[in-house]
Amino acid sequence: MNEKTAKKVARITLGGALIFAGVSHLTFARKAFRAQVPDWVPFDVDDTVVYSGLAEIALGSSLALTNEKHQQTIGKVAATFFTAVFPGNFSQLANHKDAFGLDTDRKRFVRLLFQPALVYWALKSTDNI
Repeated sequence: MNEKTAKKVARITLGGALIFAGVSHLTFARKAFRAQVPDWVPFDVDDTVVYSGLAEIALGSSLALTNEKHQQTIGKVAATFFTAVFPGNFSQLANHKDAFGLDTDRKRFVRLLFQPALVYWALKSTDNI
């Protein structure tokens, strides 16, 4: 597989994962996602989960379907999104909230290490790095 094809597969895979995550925000994992909303967010917790799910669906669709002209921009938006939701992941650790099988502080901490990987994935698969 050449590099261009590998990046396309990576970009579409990340887009599909975001779409799946977004749909899960709105359906079967809605309660679990509530555990990640930091207490300081000034919006209703459930509304925050719904809006972030809609954002993930839109972002995932954009990653999967965008043309070459806009891929770098969408990649930067995705990387920014992954950075913006990091406080929610940290809040889950700081507040010792169980969700998604993350039932110990160690598991919640290890999860934090994956966020930079998502940022890298978004940027690399869209030719930003």
